[in-house]
Amino acid sequence: MERTQHKQEINMSETLMNRINELISHYPEDKRKSALLPVLHEVQDAHDNWLSVELMDKVAEILHILPIEVYEVATFYTMYNLKPVGKFMFEFCQTSPCCLNGVEDLMDYTCDKLGVKVGETTADGLFEVRGVECLGACGYAPMMQLGDFYKEHLTKDKIDQLITDCRDNKIILHDK
Repeated sequence: MERTQHKQEINMSETLMNRINELISHYPEDKRKSALLPVLHEVQDAHDNWLSVELMDKVAEILHILPIEVYEVATFYTMYNLKPVGKFMFEFCQTSPCCLNGVEDLMDYTCDKLGVKVGETTADGLFEVRGVECLGACGYAPMMQLGDFYKEHLTKDKIDQLITDCRDNKIILHDK
């Protein structure tokens, strides 16, 4: 795993460690690795929504597995971020139903509005636009995920309102 130039403070707070241990407790002692996905989610949430190599190494240590086992999972799933990302990630579904309903135009519109390309973060660190695979809400196309929530039947007006609401701190990202 290539070490990036991005530095990240590793803060395994007591609250975070309690949550990790609670997740691990759901599995037999010799199957701690089974907790890897939910543990990575918790650790990522506690560290500005991304995972550095050092942080993944710490997860490996906690789960008593090899670092490569963590890297394999974190690099496979797009829900894990391996570099700093925008606070508000607009993750547009790019599968057939959404494409047939204009999601590509909405992605271009959003990128133009924010002054970024897909995969880039705005200079202020607030926004990132991504294309992702099916989010399982085909009947609500075009749609995207923002934090833990789906934004459905998207239009340019809805995108404009979402951007405004994000800037005004009116958007809740997590259902916790």
